[in-house]
Formats: sequence, structure tokens, C-alpha cells
Amino acid sequence: MAKTRVLIVGGTGYIGKRLVKTSLAEGHRTFILRRPEIGLDIDKLQVLLEFKRQGAELEGSFSDHLSLVEAVKKVDVVICAISGVHFRSHNLLLQRKLVDAIKEAGNVKRFLPSEFGVDPAQMEHALAPGRVTFDEKMTVRKAIEEAKIPHTYISANCFAGYFVGNLSQMETLLPPKHKLSIYGVENVKGSNTY
Repeated sequence: MAKTRVLIVGGTGYIGKRLVKTSLAEGHRTFILRRPEIGLDIDKLQVLLEFKRQGAELEGSFSDHLSLVEAVKKVDVVICAISGVHFRSHNLLLQRKLVDAIKEAGNVKRFLPSEFGVDPAQMEHALAPGRVTFDEKMTVRKAIEEAKIPHTYISANCFAGYFVGNLSQMETLLPPKHKLSIYGVENVKGSNTY
């Protein structure tokens, strides 16, 4: 079976670095979209250089449309794993640039946008600040569908790593010391299993 050519966007992040490792381990020709500002983050730069040493190729940039289109033209599959976590580097709407490049290139067989979380189509009653993420994911979905790009949405609920350490408090990465906010209204029953 022929190996797939894969472009991973967000390849040094929480999910992205695992995707890159797996793609390389499976023998796929693996490309990673680079960001010029990554040189300012030594940890991410070291991860990127290690992936390059293992055979990954560094391509394109969101800040250069032509390079983004050229990167997309080299692959069959585009997987986007950029952060949608509102208190970190929130970049979900950058995917619209990726959608434009995929449409222009015209060769991508499958696009997996950054959807690794709760299905935004099921979250119309979500409260702020989380609401922002769901609205932006729906904006990206609309752009993908309007561009008629072959796609797969992966909704895997939430990652415990984002919520356990801070007890689901949206404004901090650490557990609260003095106050705990419980989101929603008291008439809705639900449970979390960690």
C-alpha cells in the first residue's frame, strides 16, 4: 500500500507532536507547517529540529499564502492540530487561510481541521468563555463545507489534561485557591468522569 503524504499544522503542540511522531513511525512522508516566530520558543524549536532529524520536512507559513499553497500541493492529507484553547494560543480562525490554500491547490484528498474536543454543533447553549471556541469552530466548518473540501471532523469530547489540573476553571491552568466557579444552571443534571 502506498504511503500518504501528510501535512501537520501545529506539529509542536499538545496533540500535533503526537500526530507527527505517529505519521513518521508509520512511514508516511510527513510535512510540518512552520511558523517564523517559533524561533522564539526554544522548546518548540527543539521539537521541530528533532522531527526534521527524523525525516519530517518543514514547509510553508500562515504568514505567506503562496508558501502555504505550495506546502498543500505536496500532500494528500492535511491535519490541523492548532490550539483552540482560549487561554492559550487561540488560533482556530487561522484555519480559514488553510481552507483557502487547500481550495486553491485543489489536490487534497482529506482535511482534518482542529476539532479535537466537543462537537461544536452540539454546543449552541455553551457559556462564555468556552462559547468563543465553539463559534469559531463552526465558522471554520462553514468555510470547509462551502469550499467543498473533503473533510473529517473528529470530536473526541474533551482532554482531561486540559481540565483536571485546574478543576475546569476557565481562567487559569492551576487549581483555584479561594473560589470555584460551577458553570451552567442548577437545573441541568450531568456528570464528569476523570
